[in-house]
Amino acid sequence: MLIQADNLGFDIIGDVHGCYESLVMLLDRLDYKNINGVYKHPTRQAIFLGDLIDRGSHIRETLTLVCAMEQAGSAKVILGNHEFNAIRYKQELDDYIVNDVKLPSPRLFRLMKETLLQLKEYPDDWFKFTKWFTTLPLFLDSDGFRAVHACWDSHLIDKYREKYNTSHLSEEFIEASKESASIEHQIVDRLTRGTSLALPDGVKLESEDGFIRRFFRTKFWADSPETYGDIVFQPDPLPYDLADHPIKHDEKSNLVQYSPDEPPVFFGHYWLKGRPKPLLSNVACLDYSAVNFGRLTAYRFSGESCLEEKNFLWVFVESIEDKDDE
Repeated sequence: MLIQADNLGFDIIGDVHGCYESLVMLLDRLDYKNINGVYKHPTRQAIFLGDLIDRGSHIRETLTLVCAMEQAGSAKVILGNHEFNAIRYKQELDDYIVNDVKLPSPRLFRLMKETLLQLKEYPDDWFKFTKWFTTLPLFLDSDGFRAVHACWDSHLIDKYREKYNTSHLSEEFIEASKESASIEHQIVDRLTRGTSLALPDGVKLESEDGFIRRFFRTKFWADSPETYGDIVFQPDPLPYDLADHPIKHDEKSNLVQYSPDEPPVFFGHYWLKGRPKPLLSNVACLDYSAVNFGRLTAYRFSGESCLEEKNFLWVFVESIEDKDDE
């Protein structure tokens, strides 16, 4: 989706994952006001980088707030991999009910467990929000900046633009993405989940969220990387001494590059820790592990070509989301 920066700026917000109370506090810090049930700013617009759902304790409230902002024009929302999981889950469940095909996979259910439990008593909301997810764009592009959930891949974005004349996920795109060999599957996987490399045969790691993985997440902006340590980008360390493992020629072909002369790009997805700051002068991740008692983070963007650490704002999630349980 192409957007025009015709206001004074954008407040770009990382993965919320149901941390509703923290989101309200962050919006307040960003000077958004609740006007007739919708958070608005007189001169700025919020941009949510996806992954509003799953894991957190107030998923329905988060969706209600952000959806109202998006529909009122005070926010834009990008599709994250968790929202795409919800689209897939609903389709697979409908197929099971109507066509008697297999149930959604246990792994997909596990990923969506909290969302399904919290919306169990609200079937109308489940239907409304999963339908809304299909209207969300995979990326935002403007003259001055870009935003995507996990990875800006110009080649695949160009492919998407060539084939689809709409900013949201058409039924044709969603249906085609079910086939793992399709360009649609490749596009949604790359843009919402990022790039990765397979671990050597027999090597695996257990991630912080309890999943056993045989791959590791990689940077899409690394400049001339030579080893796994140059490209790894995830909270879980590489097993053994793999940081010094050289990148093979065929592995390099699976990586993506983001040039220093391209517009600033913002994304979430990667569970960073510590004090938020730019990764490069034109690259910023805004996922600082909010739902793991980290920081719900935003960047106040006003058209600058060189990103600045002072423009990151955040709220600490610890104790805020727990207060209902005290």
